[in-house]
Amino acid sequence: MTGVVVGRRGRRPAGRGVQLTFEVIAESLRERIRSGGLRPGDALPTQAVLMREFGAASLTVQKAMALLKQEGWAVSRPGKGAFVAHHDHPDGADDLDEPEGTAPVGGTTARVEALEQTLAEAVQQIADLRGRVEALESGGGEPGR
Repeated sequence: MTGVVVGRRGRRPAGRGVQLTFEVIAESLRERIRSGGLRPGDALPTQAVLMREFGAASLTVQKAMALLKQEGWAVSRPGKGAFVAHHDHPDGADDLDEPEGTAPVGGTTARVEALEQTLAEAVQQIADLRGRVEALESGGGEPGR
């Protein structure tokens, strides 16, 4: 038999010849981001979708998402899901075998940028709501209805 056998608990020989399922899922999502199939701010597939797509367990998908977040490719928005981070990954800069490829600095930058984007969206929503309230208070009814 050729190839590397992966044990029940995801352990493998030092050769790293076979990726674990969570690594396959993470790489697939990274490739979708690199190719433009998923763009910054886009929602990532849900856990249920990824479980079906890869025939993976819930914990496996969670590990893949945690890896993407750690590397700065994705951010979580509580109650909304995971989204592609607003962070550029130039070609060649995502070599994850090198320590600098997983440094938390990129992840922190991506999280800050995602928070800034969320804040900007919230400010716009507040401005829209304020306009509706002012229109209602002036007796003009809600705009657009």
